[in-house]
Amino acid sequence: MSELLVPYYEHPSARPAEWDAIIMAAPHLYGVVLNPASGPGEAPDPAFVEVADRLRTADVRVLGYADTDYGRRPHADVVRDIARHRDWYGADGVFLDQVAAGREEFGYYQRLATAAWGAGCGTLALNHGTTPHPSYARIADVLVTFEGTWASYTRLGPRQWHGGTQMSGVRLCHLVYGVPDGVDAADLARARGACVYCAVPGMGDHPWGTLPHTLEPSR
Repeated sequence: MSELLVPYYEHPSARPAEWDAIIMAAPHLYGVVLNPASGPGEAPDPAFVEVADRLRTADVRVLGYADTDYGRRPHADVVRDIARHRDWYGADGVFLDQVAAGREEFGYYQRLATAAWGAGCGTLALNHGTTPHPSYARIADVLVTFEGTWASYTRLGPRQWHGGTQMSGVRLCHLVYGVPDGVDAADLARARGACVYCAVPGMGDHPWGTLPHTLEPSR
């Protein structure tokens, strides 16, 4: 059965009904990516502190968002974001975005993984957005091996990952946007080897400001 990983990048004070809907869907969620300000921000945000508490009370895994700029962002800056997510929002883990996919950058991410574990993060999700080198499965709990439009997703081959998941225990995740109403992407995600996914209707520069159709609150 596929589980939802929800990267919802809207402020709780601006979209309270949507955050309520996410929390109500707790039994079906792998986790929620918390992203107050393209990262944790410069100071704790009380609205996100509250929503993080509510998520944890509902037994939802909270992953703090941190950008890595494909291995170009300074190690210390990413580690600082990880620590802030833990200290300010009680994050259970971290969602690293814009992650490089090549073998040559693996050492950078291995160091970040060690820092995340040292900070008490129990879950490490890496958003490559494409199929990475198999070495990344050694450090991650979740590998995002696809991020893109529904049109691109329907043209994707059945299984792009050949690194194996049984020995490492890593979960593959697909993040799809521009999904038409009435489409159930869960079956297609499973057919493509992903047991974690998210499929939203949004498009453009900010697709992750929308929720999956199944989570949209009643109006």
